[in-house]
Amino acid sequence: MNSSSAKATTSIFIPGEFQPQIQTPVSKSDLRENRVLKQAIWVYFILLIFEGALRKWFLPFLATPLLVIRDPIALWVTVVAFRKNLIHFNRFILMMLGLGIVGIFTAIIFGHGNLYVAIYGARILMIEFPFLFVIGNVLSIKDVVKIGRVIMWLSIPMVVLICIQFYSPQSAWVNRGVGGDMNGAGFSGALGYFRPPGTFSFINGTASFFSLAAAFVLYFWFNPNEVNRILLLLATGAVFAAIPFSISRELFFSILVSTTFALLAVLRKPKYAGKFISAGVALLGVFIFILNTNLMKPAKEAFSDRFETANDAEGGVVKGVIADRYFGNLFRSATNSSNLPFFGLGLGMGTNVGSQVLIGKTEFLIAEGEWGRLVGEMGAVMGLSVIIIRVLLAWKVFRASYRNLKKGNLLPWMLVSFGILTIPQGLWGQPTSLGFGILIGGLILSSLRTEIPINSKPLGIHPSVSK
Repeated sequence: MNSSSAKATTSIFIPGEFQPQIQTPVSKSDLRENRVLKQAIWVYFILLIFEGALRKWFLPFLATPLLVIRDPIALWVTVVAFRKNLIHFNRFILMMLGLGIVGIFTAIIFGHGNLYVAIYGARILMIEFPFLFVIGNVLSIKDVVKIGRVIMWLSIPMVVLICIQFYSPQSAWVNRGVGGDMNGAGFSGALGYFRPPGTFSFINGTASFFSLAAAFVLYFWFNPNEVNRILLLLATGAVFAAIPFSISRELFFSILVSTTFALLAVLRKPKYAGKFISAGVALLGVFIFILNTNLMKPAKEAFSDRFETANDAEGGVVKGVIADRYFGNLFRSATNSSNLPFFGLGLGMGTNVGSQVLIGKTEFLIAEGEWGRLVGEMGAVMGLSVIIIRVLLAWKVFRASYRNLKKGNLLPWMLVSFGILTIPQGLWGQPTSLGFGILIGGLILSSLRTEIPINSKPLGIHPSVSK
């Protein structure tokens, strides 16, 4: 038999199940193309981490086109994946595509009337959202673990960078803003210190990056044989140090959620208890050591001041952060929709790019929160439809991750501790938040399946979680 025509088999798996459902022949050419798709996804991931650095420091004259540099990659990979039958139109994708197409027309006819702004807003629904499922279908669970190790390696220089940014004036090169803005990229923090953006264009990138890193760190503490022990300790220290240096309550809350998920994993699977206790002792030791270093004192004081001030203003963590920010936004979005046109003000208008194009400056033309933006842009019916789709997807992956936890696969459970926050309500109008939302969704889907190795190069075809 000619080697080029040799066939291998792979399996289609239902999320949360480990038994193969359908056997599908896969040629060696398909395997090669799958490797190319994986490489493209890795490029998307690398650009997500370093796109801001390019826009701020190295290619500031290309700051505007670099804003959407990941979209062509996502579009190309998605088209190839559909053509190669690696992904099918599921109801999530179909509904988002339909809403995106209708949203373009309603934005032009009934909304702001700018085609470019409408397309910019629609790309979230029509390019990035389907790409989430492509990541889940193309990457294997081994690829997810590799990405986790890379994130842990990156967390070490990243925390060094935000430390330098924290102590440096906004006029310093390391704090330069997008396009080489000399006013700096930091955002108001506390006690005269600014929240550092790291390699990202805005400070939300720092919170998202270390939130994802925390989920992987906790997973590797349960599975220490999958990672270098010294790397695990250093990455753990980096995550803890990032909390005060970032001056971010969002990061603190996200890490708290991931830690709660780890505790729930122990309660559901008592076999993890020993590792959880040993990890807890190690984490506590690292945390105490970091907090008691002189380098951390100003950061610790700034974080404490912001935490107390913001909590007093919002009514505390439970009422202000959880009840108001995460549940109150949906209620306000629905009730405020009565003051909006039926088809909203137009896709893309609530983004920074939309405001720059429409009024020549960056400001929130609709709402700062994600759900308020969606309803404001698309109206009550379409906006709430997008919100419901994202909430349903988060619920689906949460349930599938819990089923996998019961069967001994801890990885999706730890990843969903971050995904449960950013998939339904992440600020997808902002490119960095959008990138992390799509990435974590795809990584969760990938970790929900196993595959049969094919010539040491696993290829899995992942069905929709909509089943």
